[in-house]
Amino acid sequence: MLTIFSGVQPTGTITLGNYIGAIKQFPALQDEGQAIYCIVDQHAITVPQDRLELRKNIRSLAAMYIAVGIDPKKSILFIQSEVPAHAQAGWILQCIASIGELERMTQFKDKSNGKESVSASLLTYPPLMAADILLYNANLVPVGDDQKQHIELTRDLAERFNKRYNDVLTIPDIRLPKEGARIKSLQEPTKKMSKSDPNTKATIRLLDTPKEIEKKVKSAVTDSEGIVKYDVENKPGVSNLLTIESALSGVAIADLEKKYEGKGYGDFKAGVAAAIIQHLTPIQERYYSLIDSQELDDILDEGAAKANTIASKTLKKMENAMGLGRKRR
Repeated sequence: MLTIFSGVQPTGTITLGNYIGAIKQFPALQDEGQAIYCIVDQHAITVPQDRLELRKNIRSLAAMYIAVGIDPKKSILFIQSEVPAHAQAGWILQCIASIGELERMTQFKDKSNGKESVSASLLTYPPLMAADILLYNANLVPVGDDQKQHIELTRDLAERFNKRYNDVLTIPDIRLPKEGARIKSLQEPTKKMSKSDPNTKATIRLLDTPKEIEKKVKSAVTDSEGIVKYDVENKPGVSNLLTIESALSGVAIADLEKKYEGKGYGDFKAGVAAAIIQHLTPIQERYYSLIDSQELDDILDEGAAKANTIASKTLKKMENAMGLGRKRR
C-alpha cells in the first residue's frame, strides 16, 4: 500500500486561494493509500513566533484539516513536536548533509538575502524536512514547485544514508499535486490571493462570516463593461469570480456565463458570494464544533501515538545502522 506524506506549517487562517488551489484536493489522497498529515510546528520556529499565537494556529490548522474532509479513521493527523523521532532523525540526516548543498537551497537564499543575521535553523531545516518524510517510509510526497528542491535533497540524503550504512530508508517520489484553480486577489485580480495582503478586502479566509464574504465580494474589482464573461486577459476580475464560483459549486464556467447572461454585476457578485457561503458553512460548522473539543485532542493523541509507533521503528533502524547507542542482547 502506498504511503503519502504531507506536512504543513501552522501559519494562520487558510485563505480561499489556499483551499481551492491545493487543500480541497487533500481528502482524495486518503483513497490512494495511507495518508499521513503532519502539522510541522518545529519548522515554524525557524523564524520568531509568538508562543500563544503558535499554539492557537497549531490547533486551528488541525481542526480545519478535519473540517475540510481529512478523516482520522483513514488518515493519521498529528503534530510534529509530539513525535520526538523527528528531531532525532533530523540530527542524523544533518550529520550526513553538507553545508554546500544546504546553502544552495533556493528558499534559504531567498529568506536570508540582505539580512545581517538569520537563525542557523533556516540553513539546517531541510534535513528535518527529510526526516519528516523518511520516518514514515513515504512513497509519495505531494508538493508545489517551490518545494521540489527540498524533496530532491530528501532523496539524495536517503540514498546517501543507505549506501553509507544500510538499506534502511525508502526513497520517496515527488508528486506535483493536481493543481486546483488559481485564485486571484479580489482587489488586484492579476495577483494571487495572499493571506499577507495588507488590504483586507483582497482576501477571503475560510473562517470569514457570511457578512464579511458578501462585503468583500461586493467590493471586488471588475470592470465597466457589465457583461459576465470569462476572459482572463481583458476581464481578470470577472474571470476570477467565475473561477471561484465554478470551483466551489462544481458548475462549469460556460454554464455560469449562461446563468448570468443579461444580468448585471450586482446579481453576479451576489451569486458568487452565495456559492462561497454555501460551500464554507458546513466547513465552518465542523471547525467550530472541533476547535475547543475533547474530540480534537483525542484525534491528535491517537495520531501522535500511531506516528510515534511508525517513526520510532525507523529511527531505531537508522541508529542501529550507524552504531549509535548500545547493542541490545
